[in-house]
Amino acid sequence: MSKWVFLRGLMRETRHWGKFPDLFRSMVPEADITLLDLPGNGSLHALRSPARVEDMTDFCRQQLLSRNITPPYNLFALSLGGMVATDWAMRYPDEIAGCVLLNTSLRPVNPFYRRLRLRNYPALLALGLSSLLNRNIGRQERLLLRLTSNQHAQQADVLADWISYQHDQPVTHQNALRQLYAAIRYRVPAQAPAAPLLILAGSADRLIDSRCSQQLAHQWQAALATQATAGHDLTLDAGHWVAEQVRDWLASSANAHGTQRE
Repeated sequence: MSKWVFLRGLMRETRHWGKFPDLFRSMVPEADITLLDLPGNGSLHALRSPARVEDMTDFCRQQLLSRNITPPYNLFALSLGGMVATDWAMRYPDEIAGCVLLNTSLRPVNPFYRRLRLRNYPALLALGLSSLLNRNIGRQERLLLRLTSNQHAQQADVLADWISYQHDQPVTHQNALRQLYAAIRYRVPAQAPAAPLLILAGSADRLIDSRCSQQLAHQWQAALATQATAGHDLTLDAGHWVAEQVRDWLASSANAHGTQRE
């Protein structure tokens, strides 16, 4: 079995993976998956979110060790989770067997106007002001689903789930801001992580320009695959495609090295 750690993004928790972990296991049967929440989200919603990606990384490492889950790990990470995964692989290379990064962006490789599409600023600012004055969870989650999924019109059940998650384990406005601040300020070193990398992107991502993933893959000489119609929440819009890409990448890596990776 190979150990996989799944990391979600800004204001999201492990339940936002939906049915994808089961789909992933069906395509990568050797995967032993651990789903982690970042501090301030999900099961850890009562904690204060760190304002540094590096502190999120260290918290995740301690979560695993406290459960007696020891490295090496394969990291599967979306958006802000991808920044944590990158930092992890950079600072603790001996712990990481491989990284799959989905729709992530990193300073200074990607310019700010591609890391968050400019047309989304008014809606997000209005949402932030509304949250400060009188938080409307339904409105918040409808906007986030519209921004992150290109199938949002057919996702009424997903929207209902997302609203219930926020009622059950709410992310505070302060924690959301700290997570956003951490994402904005994180700066990746110039060199690529030592671990094997697969970068996946949705070409129709309406939140982050998919060219961010293309730039990362080019600079790091990493494997890249893009899906033409998927949005930011790549596992929601194209989960089967994502699992296929990981399966094929693992097989290619195993063939290149003449053995199965740990």
